[in-house]
Amino acid sequence: QVQLVESGGGLVQAGGSLRLSCAASGRTFSNYAMGWFRQAPGKEREFVAGIRGSGSSTYYSVSVKGRFTISRDNAKNTVYLQMNSLKPEDTAVYYCAAVRGTVYNTPHEYDYWGQGTQVTVAS
Repeated sequence: QVQLVESGGGLVQAGGSLRLSCAASGRTFSNYAMGWFRQAPGKEREFVAGIRGSGSSTYYSVSVKGRFTISRDNAKNTVYLQMNSLKPEDTAVYYCAAVRGTVYNTPHEYDYWGQGTQVTVAS
């Protein structure tokens, strides 16, 4: 079992930055690929970014590539999402998720989820 707790969400003006954190507990953190997803009201949950267990490979959706950076610190059992140049369309609840092995961009592949943290970008 893996427990995930997100933090760092909030209200920010367009063009601003936020850093989300996801603290994991339970199994060996480095065995798990981690993903960040988001879900806006009335929309499906969508992939934002992913990182392999070693941190050697990262993946991004087209909509955030170049603005967001995913990273992890396996010694601290934490994955981060640095979000820069935020836009109102980035407003959503952001979730981190864990899966053994590789990164997937579909939510149903992930075994463990955090409770989510709200990000609101004001125009």
